[in-house]
Amino acid sequence: MVMCITQRYTEAGVDVRYATDPMAARDFGTTELRRHYLVERVFVSGELRLTYSHEDRVVLGGAMPGAEPLHLTSDEALRTGYFCERRELAAFCLGGRGLVEVDSVQHEVGRGDLVYIGRGSKQVSFASNDPADPARLYPASAPAHREYPTAVVRADDVAPVQLGSAREANSRTLRRYLDGTLVESCQLMMGWTQLSTGSVWNTMPCHTHVRRTECYFYFDLDEDARLVHLLGEPDETRHLIVRNEQAVISPGWSVHTGAGTGNYSFLWFMAGENVTFEDMDVVPMAELR
Repeated sequence: MVMCITQRYTEAGVDVRYATDPMAARDFGTTELRRHYLVERVFVSGELRLTYSHEDRVVLGGAMPGAEPLHLTSDEALRTGYFCERRELAAFCLGGRGLVEVDSVQHEVGRGDLVYIGRGSKQVSFASNDPADPARLYPASAPAHREYPTAVVRADDVAPVQLGSAREANSRTLRRYLDGTLVESCQLMMGWTQLSTGSVWNTMPCHTHVRRTECYFYFDLDEDARLVHLLGEPDETRHLIVRNEQAVISPGWSVHTGAGTGNYSFLWFMAGENVTFEDMDVVPMAELR
């Protein structure tokens, strides 16, 4: 029997996930699917947790600082002098009020605010204004070949776009934070989608975009609620059962869509060959299996 290594942890505790191909994924059972694609513990009080994926070398994580700041440092998975030496980064605030410090400049953030941090930023840290109500910051990162300045995007800066309909149970509000309009980035795109009351489906009709990896972070679910996230090739779909504040890594060849037992939100970020939001291959409903 040949053992397949699917993940490992570095000395600093970074969760490293290896890339997969669609033919191998067809044979995965529940445990293997979860090990490859689901990030179960994103936020832990007083910790900065990171998951490094070989799918387009993206990094996602959760920072929940207490009385002391949490410092973002390099890791064996990167082997660079500092985290953003060859990377760009976005940090989205899901709740509480916090400070994102970049090279001694502090940026105060609240729910719905995002800080973009360009390649070459040497020192990055996360802090809570009130440790009794800690900030919950979601960092997303990708390699970068150009440098762009640090910028803050406030929730009110982002124009909402209404998608779907109540009849199709997929009425939702999309907000694009990083898509080349408000803030310029190298390859990182990021946004926030909120489902309307009574709607449960996200990203349906679904699509793939083989030129980019996309990661979802689900939140605002009730603790006893669950979400069925579909992934895999359009004619070979599989599913993950997802709880509140868990993330899913979606390779470029995979669909990424889901339905919940109640209302929820999700953050999405993408990295790959281009930064064209509309570059997607829509899957006709008749081809889904």
